[in-house]
Amino acid sequence: MLRWLSLLLFCPALLNAEVVSLTSQNFEQTIQANELVFVNFYADWCRFSQMLKPIFLEASEKFKDAAPGKIMWASVDADKNNDIATKYHVNKYPTLKLFRNGEAAKREYRSSRSVEALSEFINKQMEVTVKKFIEKNALQAAHNPEKNTFIGYFHDENSVEYKNLMNVAMFYRDECEFMVGIGDLNFPGEAPAAGQPPKLVFQPSNKAVNPAQIPFSGDFATYEYLKQWVADKCVPLVREITFQNAEELTEEGLPFMILFKKSDDKVSEKIFTDAIVRELPDQRKAINCLVGDGTIFKHPLSHLGKSESDLPVIAIDSFRHMYLFKNFEDVNVPGKLREFVLDLHSGKLHREFHHGPDPVTGNQAPDTEPPPSTFEKLKPASSRYTILDKTEL
Repeated sequence: MLRWLSLLLFCPALLNAEVVSLTSQNFEQTIQANELVFVNFYADWCRFSQMLKPIFLEASEKFKDAAPGKIMWASVDADKNNDIATKYHVNKYPTLKLFRNGEAAKREYRSSRSVEALSEFINKQMEVTVKKFIEKNALQAAHNPEKNTFIGYFHDENSVEYKNLMNVAMFYRDECEFMVGIGDLNFPGEAPAAGQPPKLVFQPSNKAVNPAQIPFSGDFATYEYLKQWVADKCVPLVREITFQNAEELTEEGLPFMILFKKSDDKVSEKIFTDAIVRELPDQRKAINCLVGDGTIFKHPLSHLGKSESDLPVIAIDSFRHMYLFKNFEDVNVPGKLREFVLDLHSGKLHREFHHGPDPVTGNQAPDTEPPPSTFEKLKPASSRYTILDKTEL
C-alpha cells in the first residue's frame, strides 16, 4: 500500500491515468510505443486550455479499457516543454494533434471541443479504412473513380510489404483510398504467387490531368521509401483552397502561391499545374501551390487591384503582403514562375514593392507598400485559441 502511494506522489501523471502528462524526457518514447496518441498541447495561463482540460479528461475515460498500446490520451505543457511544441509547430493554445505509430498526423484536430466530438474523432481514427477483397469483381465495383486510389495485390497478409502498406494507408487515410486484393488465385496475373513480390499501383482520379495508372517499382519492404512514393502521389503539388480548408492550410506554415480562376476554367488550371510540376517540384516544402475560385475569393483580388474580369490571376500571399505575378501568360516562359517564387524567398519581392525595381545605378526609388495579406485573416480565430505571434513567413 505504501509503495503504491509513493508511486502516485512521484508520478503525478498516474493520478489522471486516462490523460498522461508528457515531457521532453518521455514524449518520443511514448508516441513510439502506442499505435495512437492524442496530445493536448496547452498552456496553464491560456483560458481556452483551462476550458478544454476537463472535457479532454472526460473523453479519455471512455477509452480506459482499450487494449494496451492501442490508444493513449496525453497532454504537454508547451511552456515547460517548448522544444516539443517547436518541433511540431504549435503556435496556438490549445492545439490537439494525433500521433500514429510515432508520426504526427497531417491534420490536427479542429472540430468541436465536446466529449462526444473528441470521442467520435478517436473512434473513427481507430477504424481500419483499408478495403480488403478476395474477389476481383467486388474490388472493381467498390472502386470510386473520383478518388485517388492505391491498389495493392498480395499473396497473403503475412509480409513486411503488407504491413508497410497498412501503416502508410493509415497515415494518408484522409487524402486517398487504399484497397488490397488477396490471393493469386483470386487475382490471376495481378496478385503474386508465394515467394514473389507484391504489386502496388496508383490510380489517379478521373479528375486528374493525366488519369493513367502508375505502378510502384521501388523497394516495397522499406517503409520510408514507400511512404514517400505514396505522399508524392497522394498529396499533389497543386491543391484547391476553399474557405473550408484555408485555416488548415495556413497552419502548414508556408506562404501561398494561388491561381485565382473561374470555377469552370480547366485550361488555366492545367497550364498552372504543368508549370508547377515542371519548374517547382523541389519547392514543395517552401511554398503551397494552390488553385482558388476567383468568383468566391473576390476580396483578395480587390486587394491586388483585380476583379473577376481579370481572371486568371496568380499571386503570392506571404501572410503579411500579397505579390502579383504580372502576366499570367508568362507562366509559359521557362523559368519565369520559378523566378517569382525564388524572389519571394530572397526578399526581392518585398524589397522591390517597398523601393521599386532594384536599381542598376545608385538611384533609390521612392518607397511603396505592397497590398496587405488577406489570407492571414483566415488563420485560427482568437475566439477559440490563444495565438502566438508570428511574422511574415
